[in-house]
Amino acid sequence: MRQQEDRALLPTTSPASADGAASSSAARLRTAGLVAAWYASNIGVLLLNKFLLSVYGFRYPVFLTACHMSACALLSSLLSAAASSKPSSQPRKPLSRGQAARVAVLGAVFCGSVVAGNVSLRYLPVSFNQAVGATTPFFTALIAYAIAARREAGATYAALVPVVAGVVIATGGEPSFHLFGFIMCVGATAGRALKTVLQGILLSSEEEKLNSMDLLRYMAPVAVVLLVPATLIMEPDALSAAAALARADPSFVWMLLLNSSLAYLVNLTNFLVTKHTSPLTLQVLGNAKGAVAVVVSILIFRNPVTVMGMLGYGVTILGVVLYGEAKKRSK
Repeated sequence: MRQQEDRALLPTTSPASADGAASSSAARLRTAGLVAAWYASNIGVLLLNKFLLSVYGFRYPVFLTACHMSACALLSSLLSAAASSKPSSQPRKPLSRGQAARVAVLGAVFCGSVVAGNVSLRYLPVSFNQAVGATTPFFTALIAYAIAARREAGATYAALVPVVAGVVIATGGEPSFHLFGFIMCVGATAGRALKTVLQGILLSSEEEKLNSMDLLRYMAPVAVVLLVPATLIMEPDALSAAAALARADPSFVWMLLLNSSLAYLVNLTNFLVTKHTSPLTLQVLGNAKGAVAVVVSILIFRNPVTVMGMLGYGVTILGVVLYGEAKKRSK
């Protein structure tokens, strides 16, 4: 009798709470898996771009970007068609004239930034490329003020000082510095910032709202239309060079297909991670991803680094972290 009373006093777990705990655990695992896929695809496409453009000797960044955008256009259309075939799916409205114009501008900015980034990888090591790329918040703040008259708090602007100072330090300590590559890298960073501002305006419009994946589905074909003639004009022998490499080394085709598929996966996982976390979490994870990419690239490509260069990159990352904290407090 006493044993029965003791058992009755023991806490019990209700089926509902057990189901909630299991659901929470599954959600955490799903988010962790998405973050891992985002890291792997981001770092994978970055390293493959560097390998193809610099080490392997396929020096056609515009053609490579056209392959990336073609994969994004094809795969996003297939995913959209699969989602639309579900009975519960809502019919999609066609783009308005204003949306189409904004998407066209956004597509042009997007492909320009990607081309410039790929060109920079021909001349700069991944570590320095990531250091410059970490200054995106600086350009975003400037462009947001210029285009949308969006002011930030004083602490937010103050946090941008170490972001820029770090790149100045890293530039002075970079043994593989190349001026043209640096200009292209800065242009790519500014282009990404401009895309972020324009995308934010388009996605936040209540009357013409699009989600990120629909935006990619509309943007990618625009980029392909722009990149195909650009490739024919700027890199007329790119297709014949790719065909010759494919005949000489069949693994080149698989590298190109993998590289293009990873480019789409970067965009897909970026959207999913943002959906399951938050934009601020994505920014923090992006900072860590940049540091991981630097370490991995140094281990793989053995590019020389200096203490001053790594110090500069560290100062930039610290500035980005401070910027994120200042943004969070100002909200």
